[in-house]
Amino acid sequence: MKQIRVLQWGLGAMGSGMARLALKKSGLKIVAAVDGYEGYNGKDLGEILGVENTGVIVTNQPETVLDKEKVDLVVIATTSWTEKQMPDLRKILKAGINCISIAEEMSTPEAQSPELAKELDELAKANGVSILGTGVNPGYVLDLMVVMLSGGCHDVERIEASRVNDLSPYGPTVMETQGVGTSPEAFRAGVEAGTIVGHVGFPESIRMISDAIGLDVDRIEEIREPIVSKVRRETPHVVIEPGMVAGCAHIGIGYRGDKEVIRLIHPQQVHPQLEGQDTGDYINIYGTPEVHMAITPEYAGGIATQGIAVNMIPHVFAASPGLKRMIDLPTPAALMGETAYTRRV
Repeated sequence: MKQIRVLQWGLGAMGSGMARLALKKSGLKIVAAVDGYEGYNGKDLGEILGVENTGVIVTNQPETVLDKEKVDLVVIATTSWTEKQMPDLRKILKAGINCISIAEEMSTPEAQSPELAKELDELAKANGVSILGTGVNPGYVLDLMVVMLSGGCHDVERIEASRVNDLSPYGPTVMETQGVGTSPEAFRAGVEAGTIVGHVGFPESIRMISDAIGLDVDRIEEIREPIVSKVRRETPHVVIEPGMVAGCAHIGIGYRGDKEVIRLIHPQQVHPQLEGQDTGDYINIYGTPEVHMAITPEYAGGIATQGIAVNMIPHVFAASPGLKRMIDLPTPAALMGETAYTRRV
């Protein structure tokens, strides 16, 4: 089995986890690594990951390693937003290299950035490669899993799905977008100013579900409220004292005309168990037949994002050129043996 040569771009909480996982997979080989942090530049990737030396030297100059003769696919973990990642995505696609992004908006970029989605699709096709945005959510639990569960339904009237998860594994970028560690007043001001966005990905998930099933959503509304902590909570990136915000209760609603057809509910916070809140994923499809699914505890967020991104590498590498969504490719599966690498679209 020929190994797929991978460049890991971004070595934060998610990127470093994906790199560690990829190093364990027999069908993958990390051949390059990029990160903007000057302290990583020139170091062996293994030193940064806390594993044996890999022979891969981290660089902050991506143009020195974006060589399609040496790299088959880039996994990029640098931001949540398509527009912010576009300069790097352009470099990757113009170099003729496939790409997986865990930027939340990249899961369905046409939902909010149709012009950028069109550009990405055209760039990928012009250079004979494919590009996918994925992650645990959006990209899996509150969209792809919903779509798959609808597969046996004769009809679907409406969908309600919720994900109660623990933010603790995530890095400072996610904490900031959730308003974690702020006061309730600062949270509301941040929502108003657009600096606190809560969960990034509701328009993308709603669009993916609607397109896959044919629910014809034409309007999306979002509601964000602070989850105020009554106890002290702490992660490597933030300390929350009582009275401070521990997370965001976020709801996304998709309408067809005046009718609500999709409701996604996502109260996510740091260490919810400290206040007796169990985590879990819940999908309810109302139609024929009704479908009710519960996963408890939650499908582990950070770990699963790393897993899904790495597990999709063979599918993106084998895909036809263009911008892809999770509904366009084979379903993800753990890479445990040779046949997992050779499934085709």
